[in-house]
Amino acid sequence: MFDIGAAELLLVAMVALIVIGPKDLPLAMRTAGKWIGQLRGMTQHFRGGIDAIIREAEIGEQEKAWAEKNAAIMKEHPQAEPDPDSVAAEDVAAEAGAAPESNEASPAAESGTQNKPRYEEPGLFDTPSEKNDGAAETKK
Repeated sequence: MFDIGAAELLLVAMVALIVIGPKDLPLAMRTAGKWIGQLRGMTQHFRGGIDAIIREAEIGEQEKAWAEKNAAIMKEHPQAEPDPDSVAAEDVAAEAGAAPESNEASPAAESGTQNKPRYEEPGLFDTPSEKNDGAAETKK
């Protein structure tokens, strides 16, 4: 990077020995080594950030290209409407929140828990009473 040869390095060492002195030279070299280590760490962190930005930009460009190709393929090969009697139509209805079309009552409708989620992950700051759907646990 700086193209410092052996002769220049020896000259710098001799000047440092004369200016700083033999007593304080080890402390000065240790301090310089720490600074160089910190500088290398900062440059590696900076390079990592720049690399992450470049990767995100490349991924964004790839996603745009894939979306354009997908749109072109979908125009060339349009999908037929789903058959309402098929299993896939029931899956789509279940994902949309609609009840499947049947004459039997669902167990969720009978128990009155149709709109409640099956499992609710407790929050970070929930109290024990909030974790149990409002049923407070009391110890007596």
